[in-house]
Amino acid sequence: MRRVVITGMGALTPIGNDLKSYWDNLKKGVSGAGPITKFDTELFKTKFACELKDYDPNEHFDVKEIRKYDLFSQYALVSVAEAVEHGKIDFDNLNKDRIGVIWGSGNGGITTFEEQMTEYNKGDGTPRFTPFFIPRILVDIASGIISIKYGLRGVNFCPVSACATSNTAMIEAFNYIKWDKADMIITGGSEAAITGSAIGGFSSAQALSKMNDNPEKASRPFDVERDGFVMGEGAGAVILEEYEHAKKRGATIYGEVVGGGMAADAYHLTGTHPEGDGAVLGMVEALREAEISTNEIDYINMHATSTPVGDISELKAVKRVFGEHKDLSISATKSMTGHLLGAAGAIEGIACILALQEGMIPPTINTENIEPDFKDLFDFPMGQAKPKEMKYAMSNTFGFGGHIASIIFKKFEG
Repeated sequence: MRRVVITGMGALTPIGNDLKSYWDNLKKGVSGAGPITKFDTELFKTKFACELKDYDPNEHFDVKEIRKYDLFSQYALVSVAEAVEHGKIDFDNLNKDRIGVIWGSGNGGITTFEEQMTEYNKGDGTPRFTPFFIPRILVDIASGIISIKYGLRGVNFCPVSACATSNTAMIEAFNYIKWDKADMIITGGSEAAITGSAIGGFSSAQALSKMNDNPEKASRPFDVERDGFVMGEGAGAVILEEYEHAKKRGATIYGEVVGGGMAADAYHLTGTHPEGDGAVLGMVEALREAEISTNEIDYINMHATSTPVGDISELKAVKRVFGEHKDLSISATKSMTGHLLGAAGAIEGIACILALQEGMIPPTINTENIEPDFKDLFDFPMGQAKPKEMKYAMSNTFGFGGHIASIIFKKFEG
């Protein structure tokens, strides 16, 4: 079977606008949460989020491009540009018919949609929309824009599975390369959903933390007093490549994808199954494809959004799959980045790849009282990164609608 390796990464996150700063701040346990600056939150129950810091579109795009691209597409292009540079990729010397893009987003151009509809409703009812309105809001448009920028003519589409989206995208990219339908795929996800409608909607669904007096401490995965997730924004890009193709061009290999599992809770519109049924199926399928046993997984980057129901169901699922496994380290990097929705899997996958490469587990921050039924079952690195030699890491993502996607990375050993 064709091996699939990682040859480039890019990150644009609330705790770092590039790969190095993102990883450095993860290890330091830096929180990206703070008061929302993108809109007036006076009448909102939740007034904070994990926004990007010092992001200026003028540093990356000309005026015409800014008019054409919603923020989520801009974020995608910025992270992909870093991944391409990180991977030292010269597309002009490669077969572009065999290079694809599988890029995801949960909400697409929600910023554009909200802005344009607000302007429309202010007027006399006469439609006055930008001619770029439709292409800016389409969830698949970032995938298309990436392929256009680099002239990539291979497989190109956008999976959408809510907060499982970019894990789904990476698994699909893994499959297409494994099936010999591509030699290289740019994959990942982007999200720009810190808007009034998104914050208001998630708040009404009782999903967001209301810890307005101390936002940096609000995301508390596994903590008995957790009260909801913190919205994040940004993008993560991963270059997946067939092993021999990567070797031939002299690429640096940062890791390997060895398994992916997708399933469904088939239970509730927004809530996870209380016993983690779908999560169990996803993890088991990923392990089966990777052809490894449960005791070979060294680290899991949990979905763990800090919601009361979601965290406990995931912990139950991990217990069902792995049993009592005190050598299994688990952490939730959403405690620092917030929840990037459709981009979460990509930046958390990057965290797994770098953790394997460096032998360092990023911590969970803010959590003080771990759910008592689980605190002694696993290793919970808290507050600061933990050195650990590892071979395999798993990343879990779950989305509204019951979508499950788990992916397994392996430390590259030649």
